[in-house]
Amino acid sequence: MVSRPAPAVVIAAPASGSGKTTVATGMMAALRAMGDRVAPFKVGPDYIDPGYHSLATGLPGRNLDAVMVGRERIGPLFLHGSAGCDIAIVEGVMGLFDGKIDMTGAGQASAEGSTAAVAAMLGAPVVLVVDARGHSQSLAAVLHGFSTFDPSVRIGGVILNRVGSPRHEEVLRQACERVGVPVLGSLPRMTELAVPSRHLGLITALEHGSRAGAAVDAMAELVTRHVDLAAVRALARSSVTGTAWNPIDEVGEPSGAGAVVAVAGGPAFTFGYAEHVELLRAAGSEVVVFDPLTDGLPERTAGVVLPGGFPEEHAEQLASNEPLLADIRRASAAGLPIHAECAGLLYLARSLDGHAMAGVIDAEAQFGSKLTLGYRDAVALGDSVLFEAGTRVTGHEFHRTALVDFAAELAPAWGWQNPSAAAGKRIVREGFVHGRVHASYLHTHAAGSPRSVRKFVEACDRFTPVDV
Repeated sequence: MVSRPAPAVVIAAPASGSGKTTVATGMMAALRAMGDRVAPFKVGPDYIDPGYHSLATGLPGRNLDAVMVGRERIGPLFLHGSAGCDIAIVEGVMGLFDGKIDMTGAGQASAEGSTAAVAAMLGAPVVLVVDARGHSQSLAAVLHGFSTFDPSVRIGGVILNRVGSPRHEEVLRQACERVGVPVLGSLPRMTELAVPSRHLGLITALEHGSRAGAAVDAMAELVTRHVDLAAVRALARSSVTGTAWNPIDEVGEPSGAGAVVAVAGGPAFTFGYAEHVELLRAAGSEVVVFDPLTDGLPERTAGVVLPGGFPEEHAEQLASNEPLLADIRRASAAGLPIHAECAGLLYLARSLDGHAMAGVIDAEAQFGSKLTLGYRDAVALGDSVLFEAGTRVTGHEFHRTALVDFAAELAPAWGWQNPSAAAGKRIVREGFVHGRVHASYLHTHAAGSPRSVRKFVEACDRFTPVDV
């Protein structure tokens, strides 16, 4: 069935740190308060902003990552996530034209996965958020460059952020008028909207608790007061055509076994994609979310998904839930299928920063100063409960922890070319396949590899929970 797209605007910026998240999240919440059903999206592999988007809209925050799921799925995923909505707000990533950088060969940058590329795929106009500090008449040249750099991208308007005074705003508006870019809003310099950050970015909305809700409310009030939301509504449009993404079409008919798949959630495990749970359910499993900080394994658990997050911030409390750690250890030994990514990998190790973890993987994990970040074009090095040997997947790494003192005989999960140009093209072997456990630092997007979800659920169907 052909779906009708919701009108959309893409909130972008010339560079990171310009205020995209404040404007996008505030705009989502403000439009919702005015009665609109708002579909929230984030370009790229970000897990943190979508949490705030979900608070702002009451709907799942979703990602549009052309690198991880493929260009051909962006339109269908957009139609799926915006079905029944009055408007879609898409928050960009980095600078408007910043995309994936290939560090395995010539080191060439491209627009692949960029905000501009996604805006063009959606046929949606871009609202450029400009940090006005230090800008005057030269803003006209900046806007002229962004408006003409790529003819497939339409700059529909600008929101001036961190404006110093009424006179400053007047000069900036004159610059925008000179190049014919409408000013949709002008936000004053403020400090009270700063959201506390840590080593990998913002604190997640779930961890921030009531303060996250208060921050979203403040963003909404700021946008309502200083942005012309009627003009934003009038600007919004999308040219996406075709059929919406459907998880059942991706995984086939459900198995009918109804295996219980326990998905870790709570403050320590917040990095996941909404489509993953939708695919698990479409494949026939019963998804039950549990919090490893306080809960035990759900009854009849036949499979466990341990997504990413910040377990290093909660290591002591995770270690104190000894009954769950013991259950995970026993269940793994009995053949329970486990899919663990990043935080999940750390949870399965012997220890994390000296705190005892599950001990399923014979390794220790430590927090460090080095940030590992970037896309990886990976190949599965062996058969597992998720992938057949030779399966190719594009994933994303995002961590400051490292594994030390791990058993050399453990089979690696993935192989890829070293992303460091200085290291040449040596192959990195990462993660572990151990029995029915697949554990890795690599974050994957299930919508980009739906067969892996089907394979995992089938493995769960074959597991008998009474064996634990």
